[in-house]
Amino acid sequence: MKKVNKKVMVKGVDISSLTKRQQDVMKKHSKHHTGKHMKSMTAMMKRGKTFTESHKAAQKKVGR
Repeated sequence: MKKVNKKVMVKGVDISSLTKRQQDVMKKHSKHHTGKHMKSMTAMMKRGKTFTESHKAAQKKVGR
């Protein structure tokens, strides 16, 4: 039987490529930040940055 992957979205950003733990943290984090911030963070985390590293970089790059 084929497994169906459901897209996990937060503020219009697809976070399904992140780990389950990262997805859970991003869901909580999204309450305090914009979609643009979340998109920037997700892209950096996909490339291997940690949550904290990507958050700090996103704050500088796109703001809150």
